[in-house]
Amino acid sequence: MANIKSQKKRVLTNAKREERNKAVKSELKTRTKKALSSAGSENADADLRTAVKRLDMAAAKGVIHKNEAARRKSRLMKKLNASK
Repeated sequence: MANIKSQKKRVLTNAKREERNKAVKSELKTRTKKALSSAGSENADADLRTAVKRLDMAAAKGVIHKNEAARRKSRLMKKLNASK
């Protein structure tokens, strides 16, 4: 453990941020899987919109890079269009 007061605070802040980022990344994986699995069903568009929205929100918060979000959206759309 650090001896400097600001470093102790930084350790706590990083732990909070890590926890939040982990939750967001986990949700991204879940939404992507759900969008891919519901490719042929009637709620496929809603699942796709939710997945894209979550990717955009994660990029806006800085959890993932904006280019990574764009790449993931592109790959997701590519897979869904191929399955049609």
